[in-house]
Amino acid sequence: MSSSLQIAAAVTDKNLELVLKVLPAMILIMAASWVCGRLALMVKQPRVLGEMVAGVLLGPTLFGAVWPDGQAFVFPPEVKPILYVLSTIGLTLFMFLVGVGFDHSGSTNGKQEAKRAGLLALSGMIPSLLLGGAVGWLLYDHLSRPGVGTVEFVLFIGGALSITAFPMLARILYERNLQNTSLGRMTLLGASFDDAAAWCFLAVISAMHANAGGAAALVTIGLSVAFVAFMLLVARPLLKPLGDRVERTGKFGLDEMYLVLGVVVAAGYFTDYIGIYSVFGGFVAGLAMPKNPAFREAVIQRMMEVVNVLLLPIFFTFSGLNTQLNGLGGWAMIGPFLLILVAGFIGKYFGCGLALRGVGLSWRESLAIGGLMNARGLMILIFVNIGLAQGIINQEVFSMLVLVAVITTALAVPLYRWAMPERLEKEMLVNEGMTGDLDTEADEGRRELAASVG
Repeated sequence: MSSSLQIAAAVTDKNLELVLKVLPAMILIMAASWVCGRLALMVKQPRVLGEMVAGVLLGPTLFGAVWPDGQAFVFPPEVKPILYVLSTIGLTLFMFLVGVGFDHSGSTNGKQEAKRAGLLALSGMIPSLLLGGAVGWLLYDHLSRPGVGTVEFVLFIGGALSITAFPMLARILYERNLQNTSLGRMTLLGASFDDAAAWCFLAVISAMHANAGGAAALVTIGLSVAFVAFMLLVARPLLKPLGDRVERTGKFGLDEMYLVLGVVVAAGYFTDYIGIYSVFGGFVAGLAMPKNPAFREAVIQRMMEVVNVLLLPIFFTFSGLNTQLNGLGGWAMIGPFLLILVAGFIGKYFGCGLALRGVGLSWRESLAIGGLMNARGLMILIFVNIGLAQGIINQEVFSMLVLVAVITTALAVPLYRWAMPERLEKEMLVNEGMTGDLDTEADEGRRELAASVG
């Protein structure tokens, strides 16, 4: 009996010791994220850009370089697995909320606008895929991991560069009251197509990598398709009464929250089990949720603040701990980095801009949209973290793509403002009869999502 008590006491002491190591790390993460987020707002950038930078600064690039003993104390090896688990939960919940906010019913007026949104999506993805894939092919012998095939590496680089940060884009448009203009509706719809395609693309790459090709990969891809079909064709109708009840009663209590979170966790577990990462499951679970405005607003309000303030900063820091920008200082790495950055920038900015100019938009409108679509934000960080976790890319490529994410995101708003100065923006709002108010309750849910992300 005494032996059992001693073992229990030892386990308790060990757990307490681990808690006392994790909590200081979380306090520092939240403090750094808050400070950098406020600084980003002061220079008229989205808060999330500051949080991304905070994560990089807490890694070996700054904190580890200036005070290595301090970083080793705050982020010892035994704490990093805890941060990984928390960041994975945060990403799964965040992508769930993005899926919940995915609703474009009534967002386009007429076939011409819808066609332009489709063209915008294609012009944002295909050039980036091709240019990124070409760069990946050129750099494969220098930067690929052992055991990763040429096709996987090429597709991953192209896929990462084809992403647009839909939530951040929505935040920028809502801040400027452009969400219901023809420019805003087209850009939001095109970006949503880009992101949905990118996650499906990543699911296919993950399936290929997890099973090394052949029949096993086809099984994983088939299970992924079956999962999406089940969630959208079976689970979504079953969940519809939940949304109707919340819409009718205005109540979203603990019972509803248990059910919603249960679906998210189950979806994340299944997709992780079949080898395509829990983030994808969270996103599809969000798509399957009811689209009633009251339900969407309740879910977003109850969950988004905790996800943004606590869990996402942990993800940014975990990414930062794996990011070594100091190693990019030599020409051996700076050359490949510049190739990736230029390919990503040209593919999005000029791909979107030239395509839209070709269908009749002005140069200013076309380049303004191209600048916005070039923001990659949090989405590319999720993409590359999955690639790093699954062994598709190494830490050098990961660091390069993190820096691409920061630079292209920082350029988005200045490029938009350069192409569309305030005077022209106001003229556009007047011409389209915008009053400064959101038009529908459905837009309110998306506004809350976008505002929280930014």
